[in-house]
Amino acid sequence: MEVSTISKMEKKARKSSGMDFMRLGLGLIFMVGVMFYSLHSNGSVPNATFLAVATLFGAYMAMNIGANDVANNVGPAVGSKALTLVGAIIIAVIFETAGALIAGGEVVKTIKKGIIDPSMIADTQIFIYAMTASLLAGALWLNIATYFKAPVSTTHSIVGGVMGAGIAAAGFGVVAWGTMGKIAASWIISPVLGGLIAAGFLYTIKKKIIFQEDRIESAKKWVPLLISIMVLAFSTYLMLKGMKKIIKLDLITALGIGGIISVGVFFIIKPMIAKKADTLTNERASINQLFTIPLIFAAALLSFAHGANDVANAIGPLAAVNDAIVNQAISAKTAIPLWVMMIGAIGIALGLALYGPRLIKTVGSEITELDQIRAYSIAMAAAITVVIASQLGLPVSSTHIAVGGVFGVGFLREWMDEKKDIDFIEKEKEELEDEQKTLNAYKSELKAFQDKDTKTQNDYERIVELYKLIEDEEKMIKNAKKVLKSAEKVKYVKRDMVKKIAGAWVITVPAAAFLSAMIFFIIKGMML
Repeated sequence: MEVSTISKMEKKARKSSGMDFMRLGLGLIFMVGVMFYSLHSNGSVPNATFLAVATLFGAYMAMNIGANDVANNVGPAVGSKALTLVGAIIIAVIFETAGALIAGGEVVKTIKKGIIDPSMIADTQIFIYAMTASLLAGALWLNIATYFKAPVSTTHSIVGGVMGAGIAAAGFGVVAWGTMGKIAASWIISPVLGGLIAAGFLYTIKKKIIFQEDRIESAKKWVPLLISIMVLAFSTYLMLKGMKKIIKLDLITALGIGGIISVGVFFIIKPMIAKKADTLTNERASINQLFTIPLIFAAALLSFAHGANDVANAIGPLAAVNDAIVNQAISAKTAIPLWVMMIGAIGIALGLALYGPRLIKTVGSEITELDQIRAYSIAMAAAITVVIASQLGLPVSSTHIAVGGVFGVGFLREWMDEKKDIDFIEKEKEELEDEQKTLNAYKSELKAFQDKDTKTQNDYERIVELYKLIEDEEKMIKNAKKVLKSAEKVKYVKRDMVKKIAGAWVITVPAAAFLSAMIFFIIKGMML
């Protein structure tokens, strides 16, 4: 290896190592800083030191939510090249923070999704230990999942943490097993719904635009309608989920308002799309450009809704610990102090900026190849699935929906290409059979010559010719088998990623629960 090559590798390694230390340093500064802030602000409160430690864990949890979960909102847009990685991070940071601070709510449930019954934990101190353990366990599991580039549900992580600590504190009877059963069902419901809806939109776009002879005219007709449907879906999604802690609306009202907005948008963008389409070529790559701006808006709105909803995963248990320490009582709901909300919002944004690129790349490009049309289909699945599921009372995970959408568009491409290639495969098989028959005929003829007792000059010439023909025929058959194998096994979704992510989803709740129970016993042992 050349010296210059070794030098470049060493330089790259030093740079990577330096970035790792910088990220770690900034994360530690934030966590230690909020811990000391909590200690300074609550110094007169009993157990102020323990509250400061819980604050440290809450900051750690918020950073891990930013590192792992936010990738689902912007990953497809980055993978499709609608957004650069830096642009996606900036948008996500702004809108995640805005969602958390504007619509994160002033009150949260102390026990996320009613996993355990707090009334069964009579000792306030034990409750505080349990909530602190659940925070640290959820954060640790997310950290592990991020390290292995597995996008998992942060809600399931904190649910597992609360369940494990609750069992350790008060036994198995404290858990609402019916609720846990619904959450387990969401492991299947979320990705399947997301995948089906994403595949449905992609199939429609292919049939109505991509497979048409005049794609430009088809795009002029269908793209404004598709974007209007997107506006309707996201308006409804934002009103029902992103703004639910500011204003309560039912589905019919939200759909009505969203419908009015989408109709207005349709008439505004229709001439704009037509004008843009006239500048494009009749190719798929050109049609993709029409979906770029809608994808940017989708990434922003998904980030806002995520910040509004999932900030509670970071600060819910922390708010519960703060309330229990300050009031020396266990409440089903608790007010969120501004400083706690700020920790959640800033922590999510910082975790995204420092460690988010790892999972953004995984969701955007390492599962299957994405373009703007496929990313649009995934964004639609993310919004529509949550709206449908919330109205049916089905527990779903935004992470599972988004990744399920990525799987859905990849598997649809495999199915459509396989269907399209059936005639090609049959033709290749027929040709392969003919080549094999020809090869067998040459070999039989060669054997007949070789078995002859006496051979003429012409026989020897034919034998040499047959050896050459057999060699050429075998090469042709080998290449034909390679082409046939490639045609029969088109894989647009990386199977190793499917197995890794599905495995991480299944073990998230039990893994977080086990960690939480162990941490609870350690905390309890240290404090007694």
